[in-house]
Amino acid sequence: MPIHTLPLRGAHHPSSTRAGTSPGSFANRADVGGPLAYSSPDTPGMPAPSAKTAWDFLPDGWTRDASTGFAIAPAGFVPVTQLEHARLGTITPEMRYVAEKVETHLTAEDVRDEIAAGRMILPSNVKHRAMKLEPMVIGRASKTKVNANLGASPVSSGTHEEVEKMEWSVRWGADTVMDLSTGGDLDACREAIIAASRVPIGTVPIYSMILGRKIEDLTIDVILETLEKQAAQGVDYFTIHAGVRRAHLPLVEKRLIGIVSRGGSLLAKWMIVHGKESPMYEHFDAICDVMRRYDVSFSLGDGLRPGGLADATDAAQLAELETLGELTERAWKKGCQVMVEGPGHVPFDQIEWNMKMQRTLCHGAPFYVLGPIVTDVFPGYDHITSCIGATAAAYHGASMLCYVTPKEHVGLPKKDDVKQGCIAYKIAAHAADVALGIPKSRDWDDDLTRARAALNWDKHFELAFDGEYARALHDEDLDVDTDFCAMCGHDWCSVRISKEIVAFASGKAEGFERDKVMKSAALTEEQRRVLEQRGNLAPTEIHKLATKTKKAVDAEVGKGLCHSDFVEPETAQRIQKDRLVQLRVKDDGASAE
Repeated sequence: MPIHTLPLRGAHHPSSTRAGTSPGSFANRADVGGPLAYSSPDTPGMPAPSAKTAWDFLPDGWTRDASTGFAIAPAGFVPVTQLEHARLGTITPEMRYVAEKVETHLTAEDVRDEIAAGRMILPSNVKHRAMKLEPMVIGRASKTKVNANLGASPVSSGTHEEVEKMEWSVRWGADTVMDLSTGGDLDACREAIIAASRVPIGTVPIYSMILGRKIEDLTIDVILETLEKQAAQGVDYFTIHAGVRRAHLPLVEKRLIGIVSRGGSLLAKWMIVHGKESPMYEHFDAICDVMRRYDVSFSLGDGLRPGGLADATDAAQLAELETLGELTERAWKKGCQVMVEGPGHVPFDQIEWNMKMQRTLCHGAPFYVLGPIVTDVFPGYDHITSCIGATAAAYHGASMLCYVTPKEHVGLPKKDDVKQGCIAYKIAAHAADVALGIPKSRDWDDDLTRARAALNWDKHFELAFDGEYARALHDEDLDVDTDFCAMCGHDWCSVRISKEIVAFASGKAEGFERDKVMKSAALTEEQRRVLEQRGNLAPTEIHKLATKTKKAVDAEVGKGLCHSDFVEPETAQRIQKDRLVQLRVKDDGASAE
């Protein structure tokens, strides 16, 4: 049998024990401390990484010690931001926490050095740091992060609902949350969210700047006053659309859908009315001064991002990206941490180029992308159309993914939409981390595989990201934990057969063995709700599953006896036929296939 040469390029094996038989990641060799920390191989024609880092943009008066590699600040300087501390060689408590509790594949020195180079940010406002905030980082050397958007609008929701939505987002995996409120008491809502949140909170301050006034009445005094107010509340990062310039506006005239960013469209109108350059660009240094005082990180907004495939990777988007590269340099000179926002609608074939062009123009500053959505014709399913693009984006260069929910383009997300968006994006982020060969990233998958091979259903659902949902789907067909699944049945279960082959390791992992008899517990309220929504079982059947006890299960011959570990194969086959093949019938007698 010929052995094919595999494209192994030296990436870490994503399994800490090299479990299984997979050769490992096909990504590039890990380069923590360099521009290719964890990176995909370049398709021919991709732009090369920038040769510059944040070290090339030190503040005036700073020098770099040739012997230590760290910076020397002017006499009397007091560092405030994580970037400033890192440049001076200091490992802050937040950096140490990240290395010990969050990114265990990195050392505290790695975290410090990546922040100093501008390739990583640790968003932690000094005010929020004194509350519940748990430090985290965003960058290519760290695991891929997920952001969830929420916010009250003039027609929907309020403070209590948004705090609850924030907590729900974190429950389902959001690493940061953006409050995009445009209605109600914005200050009170923001304050409540920050006080309750253990993850970084971001905002788009221009929404508050125009509350009660027309966009054309916006002044630099209002801009700085609003930023100061939100920074003092504890906001960890601001989206500032300073890259939208007056010279860019003619480039969007022939777009199918113009400017889809709220911040971008507002500033475009301001420039047209006044015939002047954007105040966010003109006064960017003053904005940096406010943000530095509180260590608020920049999320340099993509105000000219494409709103449809027809406008992707166009002259307007790229002109703004060049400006964002310039602003990254200016923010670094001011001591501010920076990440850059990226496009929302991009055909799949253009995603890698977009990620790697940002890496070049913005000198490796973390890229934070919305999706991207890879097709425009599935409204209601854009959590799927976008997480496809998000997986590619994370593999090719994005450090954080902004989730998209099923309500994208059609309305404000409700609680279940938030859950669906978060889960879709946790899938994308985790899939990319495994592909990139981030150490230990596949260990979780391997453990679930061991449980699946052992037909250990309890362990299977315990390890699942949403075990409640997975258990409900299982029990919909077969509510006893047999040594086969309802997909295959007893005779056709390849996992059961592999487990029984003595020479195979499959299903025999220590600590994953299952007991002879495994009976599932009664449905939880959440599992009951799942099955009611699916509508495949009659109400009486759901009630039976939700109220059963161990004693009741033991008494039900058709349930306990289908466990083929302790009955003859003929009996197991009969129970399988009775339980799995026949059509379920609703109370009214209608077929409920």
